[in-house]
Amino acid sequence: MKQQELVLKPVLRKLISINKQTQDEKHLKDILAIINVKSGMKVLDLGCGSGYLTFPIAKRNENAYVVGLDIVTDTLERNTKKAQETNIKNVEFISYDGITFPFEDNSFDLVVTRYALHHFPEIRKSVREVARVLKGDGLFFISDPRPNACDITRFVDDYMQLKKDGHIKFYTKDEWMQICGENHMHYVHSFDSEIRFPKKKSTAEGYEEVLSRHEKSIIESYRLTQTEDEIWITEQVNNLLFTLT
Repeated sequence: MKQQELVLKPVLRKLISINKQTQDEKHLKDILAIINVKSGMKVLDLGCGSGYLTFPIAKRNENAYVVGLDIVTDTLERNTKKAQETNIKNVEFISYDGITFPFEDNSFDLVVTRYALHHFPEIRKSVREVARVLKGDGLFFISDPRPNACDITRFVDDYMQLKKDGHIKFYTKDEWMQICGENHMHYVHSFDSEIRFPKKKSTAEGYEEVLSRHEKSIIESYRLTQTEDEIWITEQVNNLLFTLT
């Protein structure tokens, strides 16, 4: 087993455990609207987890084919079983090593990813792989939280790394424009959303030290609040559509 896979597997298992916290029906509806899957399209859901996007795309577009790609094989097996039990025949779940996609060049009309890319340690390699497997004029949709505009010291990344779940970095819209532009992908459209996200205090060792390193105004911009057991922050989310030309 490759080192990259050993690193990412426990990370993605933790991601799967918070699926219920990140569910948002309006957000899902907005995503499905902007990607606008058409009959005959082949779609890749990158970092699919438990299939939060994979299944709705497949069910709403019976004449499209949807592939969920992830490294957590036991989750992919559960997804496959669910697809069989619910008679969803236009979906497939495939594992990979976390870096190289197991597909030929020009294989997909659309690649989608939601709440996953901030855990990818070699983001430019992953985006190059997206560009490689996309067909000409193919589309790439990213949904991932971003740092607030005032957060020049990246408090949000320091804070998210407290949980030890593999958080690497949130990217700004401009950073995504640059990374995708390096791979001949151009901005098409976007919308904004937000997520109110909890963290157990038991997983936030070093929290007070993180707070001490950042300006109060930056911290307050995330609407940080505390309960007896949890810390809550609000994160703004980039929802960006690019095309390969």
